[in-house]
Formats: sequence, structure tokens, C-alpha cells
Amino acid sequence: MTIRVFFTGGRFRRFFFAFAVSLLLSFLIGSPARAAELLSFDGLYKSNTVLGLKFADRTLALKGQVVRLRGYMAPPLKPESNFFVLTREPVAICPFCSSDGEWPVDIVVVYASKTVIPTNFSERIEAEGLLEVGSFIDPKTGFVSQLRIRDAVFHTSN
Repeated sequence: MTIRVFFTGGRFRRFFFAFAVSLLLSFLIGSPARAAELLSFDGLYKSNTVLGLKFADRTLALKGQVVRLRGYMAPPLKPESNFFVLTREPVAICPFCSSDGEWPVDIVVVYASKTVIPTNFSERIEAEGLLEVGSFIDPKTGFVSQLRIRDAVFHTSN
């Protein structure tokens, strides 16, 4: 009885080379990116009482992950900026200039990955980026936010 060895000579080298290349590619490419989770303004908070805001469990669970949120770009304070305020409904003035205690639950600060070109305040957009949760004072502007989307990109949405 003879046992045939499949990988002899050049076959083994080709197999080993193909295996090594596929292993290297999988390491360099990494695992496929997860789709960004879609949030809604209605689901951001569990409650808003005299004791303060309580974030929804889902909002807290998505902290540090890539999320999407649809809304409207509030008019910026200055023409060339890297951030804007995303609102539930269209607004004609900046709703961002409030204290932490007066923070409206229907706005989220979006820090874009590049300079923002303002859209029409009545055009619905979708922003996607990393979700940050908790009170934060922007060192450049002094503005206070409870929720932020960082390294964001945005586009018009239906």
C-alpha cells in the first residue's frame, strides 16, 4: 500500500505562498467594518426631569461606536467651521448657545472630519461618526454639549 503525498515539490511551495498571502491580506485588511447604528432623536434619552437628563440604555451602549443620525443642520455661527448642530426639526437660528442645564434634548453637536459647507436649514441630512456621550465644554468656543458625533461625514437624506 502506498500513500500519495499531495503536496510535493512545487505544489507545496504554491500552496504555502497562497496561504501566506491570504493570511497577510486578512491581517492588513482586517475584519469587515460594522454598519453604523441608526439613532433617532426620540431614542437618545430615557428621561428629562428636574433632576437632569438620563441617557437611554442604547445611547450609552453605543458610546464610542459609529452611529448615524438624521436631522437638520442649524445655521452655523461662522461660515467656515468644522462643527454644526444637528436638530430634530429645522431651525433658523443656532440652538447651541445655552448652558448645560438648558441643553435641549433635540440637538446633537456634530464635529465634521473637514470644514463644513452649510446646507439649507430645511434640508434633511444624515450625519455619521463616533458617538460621544456626556457633558463637554468645547475649549475653542465655550459651548456646552451633552451628545456629540465626532469625525463625522454627512449627506442629504430622505
